[in-house]
Amino acid sequence: MNSFDLARAAAAAADHRGARDVVLLDVSEILTICDVFVIASAPNTRLVAAAADEVEQQLFVEHGIKPAAVEGLDARRWVLLDYGDVIVHLFLDEERDYYRLERLYSDAPRLEWVPNVAGGSAAN
Repeated sequence: MNSFDLARAAAAAADHRGARDVVLLDVSEILTICDVFVIASAPNTRLVAAAADEVEQQLFVEHGIKPAAVEGLDARRWVLLDYGDVIVHLFLDEERDYYRLERLYSDAPRLEWVPNVAGGSAAN
């Protein structure tokens, strides 16, 4: 599985568990540490944790992949799941508004993805 497929799978898992405004940024030409950022948010810490759990579970069950590191799960305001070439950022809404990663990496192309749940986030 390449990094773009992995990012799409992570996005679908987060979307399935209620994360919203899911965005995939191709940062491969900007950063050397990874290829793709998956960025999503939720209105409360419970949903941030649920989305993080769903991403971890789905990527392990479906693809046998575990994150190399997980940060921020205790506070559940900005959870980072490090899958090497893919970094998943799950924010509490106000944290996402504050840090504005999409603006910081505005020169990174957005990747298309299709939610697998009716009524999910719009593809970007």
